[in-house]
Amino acid sequence: MPVGLSTADHTDPDRYAPSLWRLATILQAHAEIPVETPLRKAAELRSRLSRTVLAATSVLVLASCAGILPAEAPTHPASAPATGGNAASALQALPVKGRAPQTGYSRDQFGQAWTDDVTVGGGHNGCGTRDDILRRALTGIMVKPGTNGCVVLSGQLNDPYTGRLIQFARGPRSSAVQIEHVVALGDSWQKGAQQLTVDERTNLANDPLELLAVDGPTNQAKGDADASSWLPPAKGYRCAYIARQIAVKTKYRLWVTSAEKDAMAAVLSACPDETLPVDDGAEVEVPAPLR
Repeated sequence: MPVGLSTADHTDPDRYAPSLWRLATILQAHAEIPVETPLRKAAELRSRLSRTVLAATSVLVLASCAGILPAEAPTHPASAPATGGNAASALQALPVKGRAPQTGYSRDQFGQAWTDDVTVGGGHNGCGTRDDILRRALTGIMVKPGTNGCVVLSGQLNDPYTGRLIQFARGPRSSAVQIEHVVALGDSWQKGAQQLTVDERTNLANDPLELLAVDGPTNQAKGDADASSWLPPAKGYRCAYIARQIAVKTKYRLWVTSAEKDAMAAVLSACPDETLPVDDGAEVEVPAPLR
């Protein structure tokens, strides 16, 4: 199917009737037919006008069917898609501005923590976002019986930030593995998230594109820092980290500071072919409970 077409039947005349009627009305309203024109001349002019409207309409319908024009008027998405393109090119497309004040920021501005009531991957699957990301990242997991396969009790993390293997066990030491916002929420608030709706910010805070399971102390050390003041200790992961930050900022229309952009560009100079992680909106799978 050509890009831009819907699955609607383009041969159905009723589909185009309202638009055709509006087009005909506009053209007829602008037709210059003098009041003193004899009735027969006026009828001829109107007949020609009708044929012109029909021909123009046919062109529009054929163009739509051929994929030249969209079948329906495009809508403005709540967020721009991250396409999996070149990271360095996507960085150049990000707006560069100063850091806005952090006035008004709180975690509550991004909705209920780890809510399932979102429209990003994993939303409405019956599990909290934290457990979604743990199941995605950990190996050898055990889940709690009676939770529909949601609640992770234990597993092993190959930490991307440090390169270490970390054992996760729910309980007093569960903070050894934390769910990290790749673009810190405090940083996003100062670089465009203030202008997002509450629903968009809630999506941002629970988007699998924005979240990683990582070493807890390393995540704490990062705080709200951006790339100009913090990078993962594991140098081999820095290109992927920067690419993911760019993907998130692209999707949610966030900007970068000049220093942040320079730091990102410096990392990507070592990996010019690095691509953005593809954000296809796929669901986060819920595995069958392990007993």
